[in-house]
Amino acid sequence: MKLVVFGLTISSSWGNGHATLWRGLARAMAKRGHSLTFFEREVPYYRDHRDLFAVSGGELVLFEEWEDVRHRAARAVAEADVAMVTSYCPDAGPATELVLSAPRALRVFYDLDTPVTLAHLRRGEPVGYIGPDGLSGFDLALSYTGGAALDALSDELGARRVAPLYGHVDPLVHRPAERLDRFRADLSYLGTYAADRQAGVDALLIEPARRSPEGRFLIGGAQYPPDFPWTPNIHFVHHVTPQEHPAFFASSRLTLNVTRAAMAGMGWCPSGRLFEASACGAAVLSDAWDGLAAFYEPGEEILIVRSADDVSAALALSDAEIRRIAEAGRARTLSDHTAAHRLDELERGLDAARRPAAEHAPQDREEV
Repeated sequence: MKLVVFGLTISSSWGNGHATLWRGLARAMAKRGHSLTFFEREVPYYRDHRDLFAVSGGELVLFEEWEDVRHRAARAVAEADVAMVTSYCPDAGPATELVLSAPRALRVFYDLDTPVTLAHLRRGEPVGYIGPDGLSGFDLALSYTGGAALDALSDELGARRVAPLYGHVDPLVHRPAERLDRFRADLSYLGTYAADRQAGVDALLIEPARRSPEGRFLIGGAQYPPDFPWTPNIHFVHHVTPQEHPAFFASSRLTLNVTRAAMAGMGWCPSGRLFEASACGAAVLSDAWDGLAAFYEPGEEILIVRSADDVSAALALSDAEIRRIAEAGRARTLSDHTAAHRLDELERGLDAARRPAAEHAPQDREEV
């Protein structure tokens, strides 16, 4: 199939989780003979941190202004089998208008930020990537978040057909690697700074670091403010590139996942970091949220931590126990959570959405 996407970014992994996800899907698609054309607005902060210049088996279209690419986009959509707009697409308005007028393509919206989208809408705040008619014009609405979020997309935004499409990992990119001294830590955390995630970082990394002054803790990411509450034993690496992720995860005894508040509150929203870290052979600690057990078995494939005491207990585990959890988590990831598995789910969801309306109930909900 030919898939045309109007999205946030695939060319830069800096400060966002969209790019790595799309790269994995693009590689999986190319292996099956599909093609992806990705339209991305050129912005300074992604241009200055670009770490991908071509799409596997497809095309990357960078542009300064929508008018510069309008005719090219129209041609691409006219030839597409699937035309998609994603959350946080800077040109979602005109892109949506173009996609909804597609002569033959399946019209899809993919919200990679559903809890954030719904939180803004419920506060009466505008959401730039969703128009006044909500999602009612699309044949399929995909959501990075499952559970109650799927009902909300139908009930609050008028989506006619919804399906989850969760995060994933590309095992060719994220796999066990040699440890590097610059990433050495007892507990590491990889993530862009977010104010609504900071309470979790405070409780699950900063406080454990205060309690264990002899330990070494590590944060990798971007956009951390000057007043971040660093301690002497918390080290920082600015913007770890996807190519460095395997070494980052492999170099610490344990690595931490902290979910943004809106996503944790809604549940069923596994961070891509969960899959990446476990695929690299890391033992993962995660905050608790509804639905987590559907992705990993707590205590066996992942460790759930709710407090600094829980983190301290995890740090006290033997190397053998940590290695057992890491190996079990990696096996689960490779069996259930790769880009190829998500492409299977995407293909099934698209096939279901192509069925005539008489074949499925109104506001059908596909659990892909």
